[in-house]
Amino acid sequence: MNLRFDRIVFASSSGGTQAGLVVGAKATGYSGQVLGISVDQKREDLQSLVAALATETAAHLELDLEFSPGDIAVNADYLGAGYGILSEPEREAIRLAAETEGLLLDPVYTGRAFAGMIDLIRKGEIRRDESVLFWHTGGTPALFAYAEELVKHLD
Repeated sequence: MNLRFDRIVFASSSGGTQAGLVVGAKATGYSGQVLGISVDQKREDLQSLVAALATETAAHLELDLEFSPGDIAVNADYLGAGYGILSEPEREAIRLAAETEGLLLDPVYTGRAFAGMIDLIRKGEIRRDESVLFWHTGGTPALFAYAEELVKHLD
């Protein structure tokens, strides 16, 4: 299929997913951006956490790789009203993904990351000519916890 992505975008919180993706990207020569959309932490804090985890992961895999916070791409502009607090951007992202792609996003992680990605596209920070992979990290069961709040906002 020869797929090539300019960016991989996903929700980042505890840093494990991002650390694994960063190590894999570096080890395989991937030259695109591995962008974590923070759902609960300041950019600098998450960058430090991911860099440490990525360095430890590489060592565990016996790869001669080290990472510094500056190596880690994080956008923390979409923290909204706080962790787990559903707002309009997440509602819009959840609705859009479900209606157009049949993709179920949770309000806490993937909904927030997808909302951030939508905003970055609208602002032109992610260009229309880029090929972007949105990495769905799961969390669909959280939809049930927010079902009442999501349903009352449907058109």
